Amino acid sequence: MEEGGHEHRMVVVQHQPFEGKRSLLEPGRGDHPGGLYDEPLSCFGCGFGWFFFLLGFVFPLLWYCATVLYFGSCLKDPRERAGLAASAIAALICSVVLLILLLAMLC
Repeated sequence: MEEGGHEHRMVVVQHQPFEGKRSLLEPGRGDHPGGLYDEPLSCFGCGFGWFFFLLGFVFPLLWYCATVLYFGSCLKDPRERAGLAASAIAALICSVVLLILLLAMLC
């Protein structure tokens, strides 16, 4: 109990956007099945987006594949979006650099 006789409790709300549901999770309960995003991401736990971003420095075509995934909204996990967005930005920068190099060689 805190001062004044009031007990503070923490309540965690789990939001499931694809199902339109919200549920309360009691802290400290070991029998709940876990949250929506408790499962680890694929590709060694970092997700497709960051995996494509890192491997894109060796194989830049992976940045373009990740860009297609980003704009195609194929992946339902919002944790993947940041890595895919980084890959899309890297693909854009790579395209601009290649365009400038191509123009410099031709002119």
